[in-house]
Amino acid sequence: MIEIGFLKKENLQAFLKELAAKYTVYAPFAEEDIVSFKPLAEGRDICLDRPANLSPKSVIFPQYETLFKYSFLKKEDSPDKVDIKLEEQMDFKDTVIFGARPCDAKGFTVYDRVYKDSDIPDPYYTGRREKTVIIGLACPAPSPGCFCVSVGGGPADKEGSDILITELPSGYVFEPVTEKGKALMQSSLIEDGKASLQEAQKKQEETKNKVKNPFTKTGKPEISQKIFNEDEFWEQALSKCVSCAACTFLCPTCYCFNITDESRLKEGERIRSWDACMFFHFTLEASGHNPRPTKFHRFKNRVGHKFVYYPEKYNGVIACCGCGRCIRYCPVSVDISKVVDDLCEQSAETNLTSNGGKA
Repeated sequence: MIEIGFLKKENLQAFLKELAAKYTVYAPFAEEDIVSFKPLAEGRDICLDRPANLSPKSVIFPQYETLFKYSFLKKEDSPDKVDIKLEEQMDFKDTVIFGARPCDAKGFTVYDRVYKDSDIPDPYYTGRREKTVIIGLACPAPSPGCFCVSVGGGPADKEGSDILITELPSGYVFEPVTEKGKALMQSSLIEDGKASLQEAQKKQEETKNKVKNPFTKTGKPEISQKIFNEDEFWEQALSKCVSCAACTFLCPTCYCFNITDESRLKEGERIRSWDACMFFHFTLEASGHNPRPTKFHRFKNRVGHKFVYYPEKYNGVIACCGCGRCIRYCPVSVDISKVVDDLCEQSAETNLTSNGGKA
């Protein structure tokens, strides 16, 4: 059995077609200026030279999905009463996500703790997750705004991937991570790649050394509750935010959703769709009261969830993969890493003052 694989570049399309015979294969494709993950199809050119604008999270957690259909049936013996018939939508296909960046693959581990490994697993997310194999692609260079190394990741981080591949001039080095990943390396197109592993690791390390750490003042994102709860800080930091919520929809780790019932006389369907904590209506109560009435409160919650609440619940794990999409594509250039860094700096100054000037 091959432990480390190597796929020649000229064999990439043949390998993907081989996978497509058994799986639904999603890969990054470019359409004009947008790169997104779509099913493999003739006429589409795969794009691996830059990270996708949209992460592949919708493959396992769709932006819009029908949870079940329902219909009302009158009882023959009691016409004044009805039965409700439910039809679950649980037909999950064997799937491969090819070319996900390590930050994207790690994003699924944030979902896993909430939707798969909890006391009450989400059957829809879990069903797709267990039938999906993720082939991650090590980043050849950092992208603007990315800061993965400072939140526990890296451009060649294997967490969340079943296989990690690294591009070299002549081909791709395959490093299996899980049993699901090893099963995909049985292809006759994959050769023994041990001789190329050292070159791949050298490239991975060179890329890692180029990724910025925005938390240079404190070393890591540690936020005190005192500074975090000061409204004045948020009003100043978020003065230019337009509350469009693009950051949440682009984020590989945001998982808020809404549930609606779409009815048509005697039948209908229950739908789950993405939602965002940056929207005013997200926390709007039936009484008209909103506990997060301003964009400052909402962005505070977004940062708090990723850097305070989630780490508190899941043993210090930060619910941000540092992909930088929310920074690159924000229409007014709000930089979450700078906001957190400013929080950390003020938190460090507060701790220093409370300790009598001792670090």
